[in-house]
Amino acid sequence: MIDRFDVSPCDSEEAHVLAVDDSLVDRKVIERLLKISSFKVTAVDSGRRALQFLGLDEEKSASVGFDGLKVDLIITDYCMPGMTGYELLKKIKESSTFREIPVVIMSSENVLARIDRCLEEGAEDFIVKPVKLSDVKRLKDYMMREDGVGSENRGGITRESYKNVAILVHQNRPFHHHHHLLHQNRHHGRLHRRHRHRLFSHL
Repeated sequence: MIDRFDVSPCDSEEAHVLAVDDSLVDRKVIERLLKISSFKVTAVDSGRRALQFLGLDEEKSASVGFDGLKVDLIITDYCMPGMTGYELLKKIKESSTFREIPVVIMSSENVLARIDRCLEEGAEDFIVKPVKLSDVKRLKDYMMREDGVGSENRGGITRESYKNVAILVHQNRPFHHHHHLLHQNRHHGRLHRRHRHRLFSHL
């Protein structure tokens, strides 16, 4: 069972990230970036393996993996065979044990509808591949926010851009104006869930 999971040997004080990607190359890239950023990493190749690691088939009393490791954040690819990243996200958010764990979605395609559904389902962030070191370093922010520390201006849509889109909505401008503005304000393909939720609650 243990050889199914690639767990990096790191200091127990470091934050533990569960990385999920069916592509070996992409999985190794994200694993390396996470280790460079001082994360402890467990890498698995499918949504099913991620659920097995979390023990969601038999609910546990704490957010720990098969070897007792606490999971601080989950980062998963969107397009995977068997179970997509979106389906994995839903499973996690439906769990009373794991729903508070931040989940970040990765994808090689910048599809607005895909971004929408993930952020509305509870994803903290949507990162368009290739994942960069700056993307990975930002993951600590989501863990800190779970502990009550956060910033209103994190993410791809700022307060100012939100105001601009709200004005367009009020003026009943066509939706393609909103879509264009969202693309203008997307930073490295990132859209933060909190700002996205506020924006689309007005549309």
